[in-house]
Formats: sequence, structure tokens, C-alpha cells
Amino acid sequence: MAFALAVLVAVILDYCLGEPRNAYHPLVFFGRWVAFSEKVFWRYPQFPWRQKLVGLMACLFALLPSSAALLIENLPALPKALCSVAVLYFCIGARSLQRHAVAVYQALLSKELPLARERVGHIVSRQTQHMNDADVRRAAIESVLENGADAVFAPIFWFVLLGPFGALFYRFANTLDAMWGYKNERYLYFGWAAARLDDLLNWLPARLTAFSYALLGNTPQAFLAWQRQAPLLESPNGGPVMTAGAGALNLRLGGPAFYHGQLKNKPWFGGQKDPENHDIELAVCLIYKTLGLWIILLLALGALLN
Repeated sequence: MAFALAVLVAVILDYCLGEPRNAYHPLVFFGRWVAFSEKVFWRYPQFPWRQKLVGLMACLFALLPSSAALLIENLPALPKALCSVAVLYFCIGARSLQRHAVAVYQALLSKELPLARERVGHIVSRQTQHMNDADVRRAAIESVLENGADAVFAPIFWFVLLGPFGALFYRFANTLDAMWGYKNERYLYFGWAAARLDDLLNWLPARLTAFSYALLGNTPQAFLAWQRQAPLLESPNGGPVMTAGAGALNLRLGGPAFYHGQLKNKPWFGGQKDPENHDIELAVCLIYKTLGLWIILLLALGALLN
């Protein structure tokens, strides 16, 4: 029950306060630590196996600060509860995700396509300068669905499983993947361990998120899209989440997109309907409905165990 109440309070704090200002966010300090770790361990050129080995050591070194959360377990009950809530609050980003999505939605409503492209560029990795309205809508909704798993539900999953340490370790590992998980000359082998760790930590939370999306929307379409289309997507964890979410909303997402100057013929997936502007808000609503479902289930589980 304590974990369920901690999740509820952290979600309320996130909704009311949003993320802390960038200068004070723990991930800002962690980003600097990761940059320092890279300088310590980076050696180039190396054989691929040596880069992987060095990258593994760098990954473990970079994640060391997350062990500080283990100290929370030794605190008295009240400070332990407050610190646990604070850690989870720092690790989730539902409100931030909503604000970015709504900013794109408002730009589209105002028919300011250049502004919509700029704003969606803050939450996607693809190139946005040649997007039309439909491309922006699809990109925003895909980002909401996928980041719902990464930035909201996976931290909660690991918090419930391993406490504050679990949430912080996951968040740092996910950030490390965002910094080192690129498939380019510098990070293809050096960032291999960070990318594989993120895949491992996200495997079960992603599927629980996809299952939740499916239950809360067009369930038959969501499961059908998950079963048939998820294997067609590159990401082993993003595939189930985005296909199930798109199916739940009965939206046709995906399609060709530019990445680093090259056109990728990504598959179409999801439902039958092309997204409209208001579907961005519906995607955000799906995130909060899923949050509500998880909190209700955690409270019910806590009551049963007590």
C-alpha cells in the first residue's frame, strides 16, 4: 500500500508542478556525469569487441550515482516515504509530455505549421523541416505513446519492484541510452551496452503498457495491430507500445520519415483513421487513463496484501 500511495502522490506532484526547472533537474547533473564518464573511458580507434567492453565498463561507472537511492531504505518511516515520493516525482514526466504535445496541438490549431514543426522537433528524433500537418500529427502522437512507456510507466514499474533505487536506476539507464545509444561511428560499439541495458529494462514495462493501452481503447484493433505490426518496427519495445496504442485509438500512424538526411520507409501501423488535431489530445488522455488504471490496480493490490 505504501508504494501505491507513493505513486499516487508522485503523479499528483508531477501533474501540479511539472518537471523541475532544467538547472535543478537531477538529470541535468547526471548528463554532466555521463559526459565526464565518456571522457574517462572513450578510446578511439579500437576493435569492436574492445569498444563494447570499454563501453560496458563506462556504462556501469556512469550508473553508479543511482546507488545513492539505496540509502533511502535505511531512513525512518516518514523521511523514507518523503524521499521515495521525491525520487519517483523526479523520474516520471507525464506532465512534461502533455505540455509538449499540447504545444504542438495549439500550433496546428493556429495553422502555424513552421511553429508546429519546431515544437514537434523537441520530442522526436526525425527531421521536421519538410513535414506537412499530417506528418506532424503522426509524429506527435507516436512520441506521446512511446514516451508514455519510457517516461511514465517504466519508472513506476521499477519503483514498485525495487523501490526508489529501481526508479532512479531505470531513469539513468534510459538517459544513458539517449546519450550513447546511437548507431553511428562513435557509439555503435561503445554505446552497445547502454542500448542493450535499456532494451532489457524496458522489455516487460513496455508490454504492460501496450496491454494497458489495448484494454482502454479499441481492444480488438489494438491487439491485432500489436500481433501483426509490432515485429515490423525497429524497436523491440517501442513496436508493441506504438502499435497497440495506435490500434487502441484506431489511428493510422507510421509511414516514411526523414532521419539524418535519409528517407526511411517505415511501415504504416495501427488502425484505419488518419489522425486529426484533436487526436493528439486523445493520445495524452490515453496516457492519463493508463496512469489511473495502474494506480487503481496498485491500490487494490496493496489493500489485498495488507
